[in-house]
Amino acid sequence: MKFVSPLIPGTLIKRYKRFFADVKLDTGDIVTAHCPNTGSMKSCAEPGWKAWLSKHNNPKRKLAYTWELVENHLGHLIGINTHNANKLVAEAIQQNRIPELTGYDKIKPEVKYGNENSRIDFLLTQSNQPDCYVEVKSVTLLEQDWGCFPDAVTTRGQKHLRELAILAEKGQRAVLLFLVQHSGIHQMTVARHIDPAYAAELQNAIDAGVEILAYGCELLGDEYKVSYQCPFNLHKKVDF
Repeated sequence: MKFVSPLIPGTLIKRYKRFFADVKLDTGDIVTAHCPNTGSMKSCAEPGWKAWLSKHNNPKRKLAYTWELVENHLGHLIGINTHNANKLVAEAIQQNRIPELTGYDKIKPEVKYGNENSRIDFLLTQSNQPDCYVEVKSVTLLEQDWGCFPDAVTTRGQKHLRELAILAEKGQRAVLLFLVQHSGIHQMTVARHIDPAYAAELQNAIDAGVEILAYGCELLGDEYKVSYQCPFNLHKKVDF
């Protein structure tokens, strides 16, 4: 995936009201950028960290800038735009860079399904084999050398797990894919210390046959793409 325009460097001043971030550009100008991330962004939005913005020329947009990446105090690059997760996964599937999801000839995004009025991120289809339902979650929280999801209580995420579990019990292939947008994360677990209900639903989903995948992405030159697999350990406990 390539960004729509060259990224513009700056320094984060603050993130506020969830969807806004003030950034001082390297030119000295201070701008307000759209923050496309509804999560807590725990450990991803510290004032003074290096930030990169994309700029859009659409006159209908209230904010010309979008916050895309941040670099933490350890030099880790973090993709904070959760909308990029599905773009990255779709491209990786199309380019056969996720071995577990090869062999399908059609990829349908945002398909309605389930009993709780849900939409699956991707429905993969191929004649003569069961459909594959893929739900994607963006991961940016690093704690004690482990990537953790979620970074805040998510009733929506719990609902998705219930929907996937029902699919798996009916014999469909159901996959939960954690897309790691943090270059410091190379192993993953569930953040049961943040959302124990999500952890319980995840255990139920796995017991029902839902597959868990975790892949990380990197910025390589001017291209941002899925590039490595992360081991997932459901039972790892991150202590506090």
